[in-house]
Amino acid sequence: MGRLFGTDGVRGVANRDVTAELALDLAVAAAHVLGQRGEFSGHRPTAVVGRDPRASGEFLSAAVCAGLASAGVDVVDIGVVPTPAVAYLAANTNTDLGVMISASHNPMADNGIKFFDRTGSKLDDDVEDQIEARLRGDWERPVGAGVGRMTQDYAAVWRYVDHIVSTVPYTLDGLKVVVDSANGAGSEVGPEALRRAGAEVVVIGSYPDGENINEGYGATSPRRMAAATVGHWAHAGVSFDGDADRCIAADEEGEIVDGDQIMGILAQAHAERGTLANRTLVTTVMSNLGLKLAMERHGIRTIETAVGDRYVLEEMRRGGYSVGGEQSGHVLLTDYATTGDGILTALHLLSRLAESRGTMSELASGIVRLPQSLVNVKDVDKSRASTDEVIFSAVKEAEMLLGSTGRVLLRPSGTEALVRVMVEAPSQQQADDVAHSLAGVVRARLSLV
Repeated sequence: MGRLFGTDGVRGVANRDVTAELALDLAVAAAHVLGQRGEFSGHRPTAVVGRDPRASGEFLSAAVCAGLASAGVDVVDIGVVPTPAVAYLAANTNTDLGVMISASHNPMADNGIKFFDRTGSKLDDDVEDQIEARLRGDWERPVGAGVGRMTQDYAAVWRYVDHIVSTVPYTLDGLKVVVDSANGAGSEVGPEALRRAGAEVVVIGSYPDGENINEGYGATSPRRMAAATVGHWAHAGVSFDGDADRCIAADEEGEIVDGDQIMGILAQAHAERGTLANRTLVTTVMSNLGLKLAMERHGIRTIETAVGDRYVLEEMRRGGYSVGGEQSGHVLLTDYATTGDGILTALHLLSRLAESRGTMSELASGIVRLPQSLVNVKDVDKSRASTDEVIFSAVKEAEMLLGSTGRVLLRPSGTEALVRVMVEAPSQQQADDVAHSLAGVVRARLSLV
């Protein structure tokens, strides 16, 4: 059996992989592990628990709350909230632990559980490993007044909204914005945050019914938002994902503005204000080369990490950097938040638009994405992708051909017998040609069939 915790908590099909029993056991184990590590020393521990609007979140949240209370932790159920709201409240309300029930951008049938410590940070891998190792262990159970108490505070999320709105450097007065919340956790607070910052808001995809999360709307399906932006003559549009930790935008012409472009726009804004720490932007290996080239023109250094906002955040903390993220729309602004935050990102992107007195298309045009081709080579021995000499030589030859105007990335899948071949080049035709040529070499050398 593989590791239960992935890069973003525990996730799977609700009531099959992620059951009420597992949720309760994880909560109990987390309480005891953190208690034994001294996290609760000298006081009665408290946790905040939030969820996205999936139907399964109701019973999973109840199970987590029950598990924590049975382990002697007082629990505050804060209801349907964005993931970054849980992180913020864990760090700013004398709370020892935050728990979010969500599967983010995944289909409605999935759900997940992620934990945050009292600083609003996701638990370290070693702490997650300890929790997993102690699932269903024998514990001394508190009795009498020692058990945790459970309360609800569904207004707590507005403290988070007050915070993120307070960070906006320029008001959004005069901007008309389409907001698509993926029928998810940001459906109420996302549009309201933009209104409080001064924008006129047109709302779509913000009517959750427990079953429609991420269904045709949101950061992974932004085309409806882009079309609505044009249809309503809006200055811009923004789409969040199911738990509102991602943001993808559209300009006034309906063109998508992805995470790379958003990061580039925000990095330039911070650099101009002197608030871009070490004049550095932290990205992943999947970010388009066009972003790096654009940043170089502005004297901004880029550092690449492995794919995953967890790894971006680790590098940002290590180097003391303030802006980073992923092409998918996870953007980290660590001067204001401890985790990726789609609504915060939208506020700052739109604030930059208001400050510029121009258009979103003009802002985005500064980060020109190179044409990209991605080929998935299936049924191959991915373990040899990085060691096969013929593949290595083919990659080097392709890199020499592309020079400084393109790049090659071979990335084995973490879950399938598959290698992803990604090529960026000055033209789409060249990107396609090089990618398919390399894919042929990978298939010939590593095929399992």
